[in-house]
Amino acid sequence: MAKSFHMVESFHDFITCSNTANPRHMQDSPNPSSPSDHQNSLSMKSMPDKGRLLGIDLGTKTIGLAISDGLRLTATPLFTIKRKKFTQDANQIIEVIEQNQVAGIVLGLPLNMDGSEGPRAQSTRAFARNLKAKILIPIAFWDERLSTSAVTRTLIEADMSRAKRADLVDKLAASFILQGALDHLGT
Repeated sequence: MAKSFHMVESFHDFITCSNTANPRHMQDSPNPSSPSDHQNSLSMKSMPDKGRLLGIDLGTKTIGLAISDGLRLTATPLFTIKRKKFTQDANQIIEVIEQNQVAGIVLGLPLNMDGSEGPRAQSTRAFARNLKAKILIPIAFWDERLSTSAVTRTLIEADMSRAKRADLVDKLAASFILQGALDHLGT
């Protein structure tokens, strides 16, 4: 597979160019229909047919957020939440949901490289259970393996400084995850 590199001038350009390599297929697997593809498909069936989606990249220190357009064609990074306590984090997410009339959430699920779920995936599922108790919209999981790595690599290729990368990586990873889900829904 040939790679093309070009300068990223805006968030939209970043998402448009970087999501040609969906994180679900970043591993050099001869079988593109991996178990995670099946898991992603099952999880995405809970999404309503219309409305904006919120992408979430849940980290231990930060939460990256991204939003889709109304037609669900593109994902746009929003901002990064510095994690505090669950209730405070959830309230910020709920505020975004209400302000943007979000119809569903795509939450990155950090699977191990072999597709199994480790402690981070379990923590993400617990976060989703707790958040679901506070909202009425569906939450779908999306395999996020290598999403942060792909984003970081793209930012390095764009010659972005380490300090600027640190400020952008989480919300861009959320956008990367959401764009993968949008591409899946569009097929």
